[in-house]
Amino acid sequence: MPDRGGGPTGPRIRVGRPSRRVRTLLMTLGVLAVLGMAFTMFAGFWTDWLWYRSVHYSSVFTTTLWTKIGLFFVFGLLMALAVGFNIWLAHRLRPPLSAMSMEQQSLDRYRMGIAPYKRWLLLGITALVGLIAGASASSQWRTWLMWVNGVPFHQKDPQFHLDVSFYAFDLPWYRFLLGFGFAATILALIAAALTHYLYGGLRITSPGARATAAATGHLSVLLGVFVALKAVAYWLDRYGLAVKSSDFKATDNWTGLRYVDANAYLPAKTILFCIAVICALLFFATLWRRTWQLPVIGFGLMVLSAILIGGLYPAIVQKFQVQPNEQAKEAPYVQKNLKATREAYGIDGTKVSDYSGTSKTDDKATLRDDVDSTASIRILDPNIVSPTFQQLQQIRNYYAFPTNLDVDRYTKDGKVQDTVIGLRELNLNGIPKNNWINDHFRYTHGYGVVAAKGTAADPNGQPVFTESDLPSRGDLGTYEQQVYYGEKTTTYSIVGGPQKEIDYSDDSGEKTTSYKGKSGVNLANPINRAAYAVAFSEPQILYSGAIGEGSRILYNRTPKERVEAVAPWLTIDGDAYPAVVDGRIQWIVDAYTTTNGYPYASRTTLGDTTADSLTATNNSRAVVAQQNQVNYIRNSVKATVDAYTGQVKLYQWDTQDPVLKTWMKAFPGTVESKSAISKSLLAHLRYPQDLFKVQRELLTRYHVTNPTTFLTGSEVWQVPDDPTNKSGNAVPPYYLSMKMPDQASQAFSLTTTFTPNGRDNLSAFMSVDAQADSSDYGRIRILKLPTSTTVDGPKQVQSQFNSEQDIAESIKLLKGGDSDIEYGNLLTVPLDGGLLYVEPVYVRGGGLKYPLLRKVLVSYGDKTAFEDTLDQALNKVFGAESSTTPPPDKGTTTPPTSNNPTVQQALDDAQKAFDAGQTALKKGDWKAYGEAQKDLEDALKRAEEAQAKADKTAGGKNTASPSPSGSPSPSGSSGSG
Repeated sequence: MPDRGGGPTGPRIRVGRPSRRVRTLLMTLGVLAVLGMAFTMFAGFWTDWLWYRSVHYSSVFTTTLWTKIGLFFVFGLLMALAVGFNIWLAHRLRPPLSAMSMEQQSLDRYRMGIAPYKRWLLLGITALVGLIAGASASSQWRTWLMWVNGVPFHQKDPQFHLDVSFYAFDLPWYRFLLGFGFAATILALIAAALTHYLYGGLRITSPGARATAAATGHLSVLLGVFVALKAVAYWLDRYGLAVKSSDFKATDNWTGLRYVDANAYLPAKTILFCIAVICALLFFATLWRRTWQLPVIGFGLMVLSAILIGGLYPAIVQKFQVQPNEQAKEAPYVQKNLKATREAYGIDGTKVSDYSGTSKTDDKATLRDDVDSTASIRILDPNIVSPTFQQLQQIRNYYAFPTNLDVDRYTKDGKVQDTVIGLRELNLNGIPKNNWINDHFRYTHGYGVVAAKGTAADPNGQPVFTESDLPSRGDLGTYEQQVYYGEKTTTYSIVGGPQKEIDYSDDSGEKTTSYKGKSGVNLANPINRAAYAVAFSEPQILYSGAIGEGSRILYNRTPKERVEAVAPWLTIDGDAYPAVVDGRIQWIVDAYTTTNGYPYASRTTLGDTTADSLTATNNSRAVVAQQNQVNYIRNSVKATVDAYTGQVKLYQWDTQDPVLKTWMKAFPGTVESKSAISKSLLAHLRYPQDLFKVQRELLTRYHVTNPTTFLTGSEVWQVPDDPTNKSGNAVPPYYLSMKMPDQASQAFSLTTTFTPNGRDNLSAFMSVDAQADSSDYGRIRILKLPTSTTVDGPKQVQSQFNSEQDIAESIKLLKGGDSDIEYGNLLTVPLDGGLLYVEPVYVRGGGLKYPLLRKVLVSYGDKTAFEDTLDQALNKVFGAESSTTPPPDKGTTTPPTSNNPTVQQALDDAQKAFDAGQTALKKGDWKAYGEAQKDLEDALKRAEEAQAKADKTAGGKNTASPSPSGSPSPSGSSGSG
């Protein structure tokens, strides 16, 4: 029958469950989403495993993983059981519901609502708290491994006479357990109280008893557990006083007991421990007495005692016993802090010697000769000349040098030479066209080492290269030049497959290669490709035809990343440096073991103490562990990373360090013995700058060994600000081959200066023997200047340079036009009781905009010189020429001379051609530049022919190599290609 209601007669719309097709689609999408999430998690895990296996440190991955899993399940299960059991027990102890009060009637609907889901709700709550607790516990894997593998220090603290390992390895784990116990007890107490309230065991507004006997007993036991844990906390706090930091006027971050700690806080903690134990027993006694009267009274007394005994009494002792006679009271504890701090930072062997600060010799010629034997003064500043290396040796735009170059030592003809060194690393910003293939397949690596003498510059102000050109050649011999791993290599590359890589380019065109190393992860497996496509969010990895048999993916390519990954328990130095060792380029990385649990040793924040003017102005120079507070540090590991294969090796450097021994026990086989370090590698190891900066910061106060002097603060020093720039940060330490007054010969050293706190005059000079193959390696020497006389510090010397009229006028001329002045490292050298200051001055001028060494500033006593070369400046300051300076060779700061007029004329013509070429280069006139280069080549050829003729006439005795004021040869004059 048709509907006669006048309504619509069309099909009736049915509202209800979605159709089977929709349900199937939604279910499919849900399953796919779950699978996608699961594969994403699997991809992260799988790629990590593959990477660790590729670097042969899979044991680090598995040990860390299983430790985290074990802690997660053990403590997650304990937390879940603690909370779940108390919820179940509270529900089981619920009272029978009789007369319903208004309060219980309002709760009845909640009870009814959750009744069908009680089991699932219990499982959900326990699972949630278990997951949170497990995740928190898994982050404590380092604490667990140090506790279970800890080895003794064989040193005892002066207060409790316990081995230092108790504070470094045991106490942190006990504190974690205590914190976990508090968390589990509080959560169980809250859950039990809510359950009792929901089911009538606790009443808030109802008349009569507020709690049933069962609820009273249950909650009292939990409160008793809480108070018992508080008793344990009081007991551990006694030992915690030995590693507690506090404010003390003698030093920041004071650590250890003071008079008030030993005589007020320590007995107070013992008394509070006893009170807490008694209070806990009173709570447990409610199982029989069924009343909270006594435990509540006991808990109140414990709180009152904590206020009076733990707070008020120590304040009274400090006010009326310590302050009236502070030095006498605190001196024994300061002595303990001095001893422990000096031991913990490795500065206990520091030798402090008095130094007059003024010269003792009137013979200027002797002093001038002593300069050459005292120091190999480095006038090439590695922190300034990187743009010069870039301009002269970049060769191609897709190469680049780090902002800060490094200083190393290389031997030639039996003589050790301080060398400024940098790698020609890959620069993706300079490739002709950025796309996925170019960025990750074609341009994959840098090429070659560039090195220059640290103690010389050519007459044109350019570095004297000992290794240069492309491919690099020079004094370093034959070595593997491809740089697949470096400080600037921060993206992944896929190598070794069908796609050829650009090796380098020369006049004949591009040279291609295919990676032959075994580094990286093989992408032949489709599962690996899919995992990396997900991990790197790059689907092309999955299907690209550029990936085939033999393709390997390289990532985590900076030396710091690789060492941190294979040794996550180490703190890595902020500066890795390259060295050519046995035919390979090796990155050398210094690594530290640290702890903040060394009793009585004052703490320092590594990020603050390792910051200086270089870290403030250059992104490539990082600070160590920005927020990491430590009070013990050792350079216990020297690591190397092969620039071609990426192979990481860890060597035990400090064989006595118990922290390293603990980690070697936790990760067996990861660190090789010190004896495995080859002699050729040992020659390039050096004392690390970051450790030195931490030690020098501590020595501003801890050079003092007398507690009374330490307390007065009368001999506090400071690290001066860098006077060569306006960063306002500390002057960096400098590597320099020199000898201290008690040394027989020069040694590769790391040096710094100190000034009195709040003043600019010099108070001390510090050096450490940085030569790893030296028997004195790591020995710190401090020359302390008298406080009764004033010796100019770095800032005053710099001000003197800038204020002298002749120097100021010369600098003004150098700044003419669009030129800029850059001051190089201000080096300080102790010489015959005085201090010799040397500072190179660089000029950036014209269109090239890269620094060239133009002048050298020298100061000694009240004499100052500002000359074109170091020798000229030294000669002027001392009023005498050196009798030991060897004749200049090709490329040194003194141009060769010739008595032959024909040779001289040819050299003059060459100089004119070179100057004309530079002028044309600034104007961009390439035609004129080409003509000038041709004239330069002709002039040099005439000079060589004339010199050869002169040599033949003179019997071959004159061997000077003619060159026009250090001008580059035509083949080396071009910039980037």
